[in-house]
Amino acid sequence: MTPFRQIIITLVCAMLAACVFSRPQSDAPVKPSVVSGEGQQLRFQLASGVYRCESGRSVQIQRDARNTNLIEISWQGARRTLLRYDSTSGLPRYEDRQHGLLWIDLPWKSVLMDANSGRPLANECKLS
Repeated sequence: MTPFRQIIITLVCAMLAACVFSRPQSDAPVKPSVVSGEGQQLRFQLASGVYRCESGRSVQIQRDARNTNLIEISWQGARRTLLRYDSTSGLPRYEDRQHGLLWIDLPWKSVLMDANSGRPLANECKLS
């Protein structure tokens, strides 16, 4: 592995970790993010469809064209609506806090995590 590739992989892992562990710092309810004009939160134009993940897992993603702060996922027979929240890294972070699901959305891969434990449920997910 080249040193450049190793640095990129390390940076991506650090950004994903920042998404998983960022929490509101006050007791006030957190609202879904609105992308700022200064580019603090990244916005990717990603498609709906079936994301195939490692270990034979898959996640169905349906994006809301009217509200880009919402996505619906189908995971293990359940359909959930996830809201986008700000992340410290600016990466797209969608959560269903009631059910403890977290979807981190990137153009090259995505991950579904257990928001309570930080454990990946479906890793290396790519649109098929």
